[in-house]
Formats: sequence, structure tokens, C-alpha cells
Amino acid sequence: MSLKQQKHLFNISEDVTYLNTASFSPAFKSVEAAGIGAIRRKSSPELRQASDLFEPVIKLRKLFAQLIDEDDYNRVVTIPSVSYGMANVANNITLKEGDEIVIVEEQFPSNYYIWENLAKQYNAKIVTVNQPDKPKDWNGLILEAITKNTALVAIGHLHWANGIVFDLKALRKKTNEHDALLVIDGSQSIGALPFSIKDIQPDALICAGYKWLFGPYGCAYAYYGSYFDNGKPIEQNWANRLGSENLSGLTEYQSQYKPKASRYAMGESGSFIYVKMQIAALEEILKINKAEFQDYCHSISGDALKSLSEIGFTSDNPEVRAKHLFGIKIPNSVDTDLLKQTLKSHNIHLSFRGDYMRVSCHIFNTETHFKKLFSVLNAAVNG
Repeated sequence: MSLKQQKHLFNISEDVTYLNTASFSPAFKSVEAAGIGAIRRKSSPELRQASDLFEPVIKLRKLFAQLIDEDDYNRVVTIPSVSYGMANVANNITLKEGDEIVIVEEQFPSNYYIWENLAKQYNAKIVTVNQPDKPKDWNGLILEAITKNTALVAIGHLHWANGIVFDLKALRKKTNEHDALLVIDGSQSIGALPFSIKDIQPDALICAGYKWLFGPYGCAYAYYGSYFDNGKPIEQNWANRLGSENLSGLTEYQSQYKPKASRYAMGESGSFIYVKMQIAALEEILKINKAEFQDYCHSISGDALKSLSEIGFTSDNPEVRAKHLFGIKIPNSVDTDLLKQTLKSHNIHLSFRGDYMRVSCHIFNTETHFKKLFSVLNAAVNG
């Protein structure tokens, strides 16, 4: 059965054309209700139990593990941001002088600054693979950049600005051949694009939670493979130590961390309001078949993108990019600042990234939204 539009699950106004989930997702009604319920619970602190700090978090971790096809929830942990998760990765990597870290052109800052800092620390080198004229050739160039000097490949599942999908299986194979780590930023793909830890087996997967996972701003998730099982977390908090569930024994200081990814948990990971909202959000996302979701996004956008290309607003071939997130190249003749004002005046919301308009859609979007986008852009160009 094919996926249908589900606008009724959201409280988005009919006059709003929201094509910007890649920046911030709206809230499912169920997520909004979970947040309100959690806030109200704050008014009755006497009802809260010590187990509330741990059991909901375990449930949340199990949901995220299910989402990424990981059997052991102890391999995943909740964190506050992608930069936090990447910092834990970098904190447990030792490089040699001349080692190389492979990234791609215009990578998201949270997946760049940490490696720039690590490279400076060890006098290593950042190798940036630029996007070629033909996007289909990009994966080949990345594979060529992985050599005996490569210590780490840090990359998204897809490019955050234009949606070009990277061949993670091929990258994993090549990094294994050179004993290099593979660290994936799944912020723009997990929850929207088919993905399996079992298929890719990355060393780490870090993912923002407020985009395609529909959680509140300030939540994220991390998967850490066996390489990091005995690592040192960047934060020393009481909750990531072994036996911390026994609140009456907290001053019997414990030198051991909880197993596997649990050692990388942030302080106050049991955040009562956020966790309730995140659980509700992942329960909604797990209902969506990701392959069907990709097909749905393509079905509502395909005709409009074809029409847009005829007036100079071009996008990459769907065979090399994601269907839920893609870039539309702005013609050189178009005043971008004026275009932004025009879209805003018509209540159309998307992002501008370099030479692209970045469009991202979900199950609350319909073909009508893309027809409106074409109509406004066509009028802006042709009057």
C-alpha cells in the first residue's frame, strides 16, 4: 500500500507552504500533546519517581535502535546535539602526523570544525572532496580519496544542501580496507531514508533529533560501535556511571562507566519534557515505511520540478539524490534577495544554501504545495 498525505496529524495552517523540514520539523499533534502533558506533570513533582529518570530514556533508546536496525539499544544514547556526539568521537581518536581525514565540500559545520580541530592537534590533514560537474561522479572521487593515509572518513548519508546521496556501503568497504574509521552524520537522512546499521556497520552515527525525527530543538542521538566501547566521554556526570539508578548510593563513587554507548550520555539525559516528546515523535516516525516515503515525496514534487527546470530552476537527477531533500539551482539572472522576499510574501518557507534553494518535504505536504512553488517562481521570472 502506498503512502498517503497525512496533514491531519499536524496543526499547520492551510495558507502555509512549509518545505523546510530539513531546518526544523513541525510537531505532530501527538508530540505537542506529549510535551504539554509533561509540562503539566512538572506541577506535581510529588508524583515523580526515581525510575522516571531512567526508564523513559531506555524506551527512547530502544525506539531509536529500532529505527536504525540495531538490535542492542546499549549501542545508542541520547545527546543534546550533533557537535556533542562528534566531540565524543574525536575525544577517542589518536592520529599520527600526516594522517588524513576525508570530508566533502561544504560539509555541515558541526561535522567540519571538530575535524579541523583534531587535524591541528595532531598535525594531520583534512582532505576535502569537491562536488564534480556531474553529481553521479562524486562517490567515485570520495572513494579515490581514501588511501593508506586515511584515518577517518566523516560524511553525511547525503549532502545537507542539495540532497546528493553518498554510497555508504562502498565507503565502508574502502575504509575497512585501509583500517580507517567511518563516522556518519545522519541528521538529514535518518527517519526519512532507508538505513540499516547492520548493512553499513559504521563506527559512529550521529543524528540531530529536531529535523526528520520531529523532536524538540536541543535533542539528538548517537550510535557508537565497538571501537568506542572503552572510550572516555567528554562529560563526567553521575548518570553515566555504573549503578547510578541507585540514588541512595550515589556518594559511593563509581569508577566504571555504564556499558557501550551509555558512557557517552549527557548530564540530565532524563529530561522529562524532551524525552516524552521524543518518544512520541519516534513512535510516529516508525509507522512510516521509508521507501514508501521516498516514493511519496517524489510523487508530489516530480511534475513541479520538471516545470521549474523549463524556466531555469534546475535540480539534480532523482537517481543521485534523495527525494525528501533536494537543491534547486537558482538562475544567475534571478535576484536572490528579491526571490526570498517574494517567497516569504506568499507564505512559502524553504532554505537558501549557496546557489541552491533547498526544498524538503514530508507527509504534511501535497502536490498543491509544489504547484504553488512553481506558480510563484514562474511569476517572479516571467511576470
